Amino acid sequence: MTLAIFLGSLLGAMALGIPIAFSLLICGAALMWHLDLFDAQILAQNLINGADSFPLLAVPFFMLAGELMNAGGLSRRIVQFAMALVGHIPGGLGYVAIVAAVIMAALSGSAVADAAALGALLLPMMVAAGHDRARSAGLISAASIIAPVIPPSIGFVIFGVAANVSISKLFLAGIFPGVLLAVSLWGTWWWIARREPVAPAPRKTRTEVLQALRQATWALVLPVIVVFGLKFGIFTPTEAAVVAAVYALLVSTLVYREIGLRDLRRLFISAGKTSAVVMFLVAAAMVSAWLITVAQLPAQVVVLLQPLLDNPRVLMLAIMVLVMVVGTALDMTPTILLLTPVLMPVVKAAGIDPVYFGVLFIINNAIGLITPPVGTVLNTVAGVGKVSMDEVTRGVMPFMVAQFVVMFLMVAFPQLVMVPARWFY
Repeated sequence: MTLAIFLGSLLGAMALGIPIAFSLLICGAALMWHLDLFDAQILAQNLINGADSFPLLAVPFFMLAGELMNAGGLSRRIVQFAMALVGHIPGGLGYVAIVAAVIMAALSGSAVADAAALGALLLPMMVAAGHDRARSAGLISAASIIAPVIPPSIGFVIFGVAANVSISKLFLAGIFPGVLLAVSLWGTWWWIARREPVAPAPRKTRTEVLQALRQATWALVLPVIVVFGLKFGIFTPTEAAVVAAVYALLVSTLVYREIGLRDLRRLFISAGKTSAVVMFLVAAAMVSAWLITVAQLPAQVVVLLQPLLDNPRVLMLAIMVLVMVVGTALDMTPTILLLTPVLMPVVKAAGIDPVYFGVLFIINNAIGLITPPVGTVLNTVAGVGKVSMDEVTRGVMPFMVAQFVVMFLMVAFPQLVMVPARWFY
């Protein structure tokens, strides 16, 4: 009965068109009423406590870093560097998108920010070169969702807080899986682009490659600083977010000089608005998470999944299929906040490594950003690139399938995640 009230109130509120954050509060109030615990003060207290978290400070700083990088020319220089490296290969602009997405993922941690930057910079170039518009938009969308997997990742921060798992370990464990996702896109694009009669760009000279590298060096240094600092314990993930934001600010204003004092107010407000949406979602979800624990919903789910606890791979497969279905209807942040408190007790009961589960959970949620009909990244690329949603959806399908294949390979072979992760630890 409790599970029915939880799902019914949440889905009913969403079906009425109520924003997800408020739907979560309604769900929490319904559970409190059912448990005879309703008290507006408790509701407000848990709402405040949900956002009162030091690790969550990483979210606004990473958001600000992403805004500064896009406006300050860091993203453009990364694209130019990728163009100098692989632009001459047949289908080179697609490979440029993949390489640039991986580098930018190590800068911002936001799929939407990367999708907006890559869509604006590369999609017109790909279409002008003769590539199919839908396939190009689909590739850029699929490449952008590498951002929540490679550190620094906002998704890992939120999951780490909700699941009480080391964010630093999540960051380091996400590096190799993120590269595997990029490799899957590389192979899929090679298979598709070889049929397109598009002449590659001329090969850049060594001088031009070195010049592009020199211009992009300031942008390329940041991922090294973040990974090095996390690996050797120099700073926490929250402090890494501050480092990223300050670094992006200094490079954009003092080195590249593409941001002036007049622009800072607009960028800070934009980052603040985006952060406010995420933080309110987190706070509202923590109300539901507290009530989920009080109502012992995780224990009920453990009982339901009892037959699968002896086979962790089958259990992980079932969980991944569940997250895939939920990801078609919900955005990444609410999915993490809703499912984490329910699934973590099941994962621990089955003896699955929480870091391994967290990496696959975030990968699945990241792919959910390009699954129709809700796919946030699809909508971003469609809007920035002036492409219809139907075209982007059609174009992203082969790349999305390739990324799901990689994810299920990690379910079948956990060593693909844990062996590189232990090396990075």
